[in-house]
Amino acid sequence: AGRLHTKANLMEELKKIYRVIGRAVPGAPHEVLLVLDATTGQNALSQAKLFGEAANISGIVLTKLDGTAKGGIIIAVKQALDIPVKYVGIGESLDDFQEFNPREFVEALFDPR
Repeated sequence: AGRLHTKANLMEELKKIYRVIGRAVPGAPHEVLLVLDATTGQNALSQAKLFGEAANISGIVLTKLDGTAKGGIIIAVKQALDIPVKYVGIGESLDDFQEFNPREFVEALFDPR
């Protein structure tokens, strides 16, 4: 569910959801994905830190890579928090949701277009 990291009551609600799922299903949640917008910039790092405190994030989905944003902030997020990028969104169709390919990502970062 979408949550603003600057809204304390919404972050508390997220923590509660995480706890309730853990009580209902042993070992759950099995996967917690943080969806980050590639256009967010430096704010993505603070979002990842605070959401990581609320729920044990196991991976990142980086979206909106089809626009002008290159998503370079994800390097800082990975370096600071060691959370792997698992998927990327490069458009609006289902086919545009892909597994993260580090080589393709780096090549796109340095593409002069």
